[in-house]
Amino acid sequence: MSEITTLGVVQFACSDVVDENIANASRLVREAAAQGANIVLVQELFEGHYFCQEEKAEHFARARPLAGHPTVEAMATLASELGVVIPISFFERRNQAYYNSVAMVDDRGEVLGLYRKTHIPDGPGYEEKFYFNPGDTGFRVWPTRFGTVGIGICWDQWFPETARALALQGAEFLLYPTAIGSEPGRPEFDSMEHWRITMRGHAGANLMPVAAANRIGTEVVGGKSQTYYGSSFIAGAQGELLAGAGRDEETVLVASFDRAALRAQRAAWGLFRDRRPELYKALATSDGTVGLAEGV
Repeated sequence: MSEITTLGVVQFACSDVVDENIANASRLVREAAAQGANIVLVQELFEGHYFCQEEKAEHFARARPLAGHPTVEAMATLASELGVVIPISFFERRNQAYYNSVAMVDDRGEVLGLYRKTHIPDGPGYEEKFYFNPGDTGFRVWPTRFGTVGIGICWDQWFPETARALALQGAEFLLYPTAIGSEPGRPEFDSMEHWRITMRGHAGANLMPVAAANRIGTEVVGGKSQTYYGSSFIAGAQGELLAGAGRDEETVLVASFDRAALRAQRAAWGLFRDRRPELYKALATSDGTVGLAEGV
């Protein structure tokens, strides 16, 4: 049985019409599958505009439960038709709680499970704490026919703990659906290279491919404007940039990997063999203090 897997990543501009975005996502997923992609990553909250630019109660109406979710069902049907795995980002409502979530759909169109975003940002233009409860699923990986997939969502990608936790659970690919771009009040600031370098570091530190899908275009929400810088990419297991999109072009990226070769490489390097988790207790604290600090 072949252990060659081809990752696909799509990026596009979102309107605020759900059906239009589903149609665009589906068209680009089809293009990726036609180029041989087995796993296709679509950007974060692609059903509409990134509404977290502002804090307004009306945006909670965008949320839906996972069961019977029309976007998840539409993309799951597509996954089954094409025989591809698709992580599907959506705004989830569960009773009185709201989450920024991903449903992992396999190549048969079955929902394997749910991941809820762990790290929730709160800053100008990215006011997610108003909308989303902190995720309660923990970091999750899913075995699929094309390898074991680990998922983080946008702000999760800045934390090495996310990548390492997924790797330790057996992930072979790290995927990050994303919505990131300009910073309100700081028009001169551009985080794109930092954004890419951080995730490419996760690839190198864990010796596994990393892919990120970001949106493009300028979106106006409640009179506020934000421009998303695209630059979606696929990095190899040494952090090398294998495929990269521009800042404002609709794009489909693909890159292929030999999972058996990567597994052997991870074992030979000894990065996981030589870990000393018993000495990492500071990582489970907020301030790095293990026990009571001296003088406290």
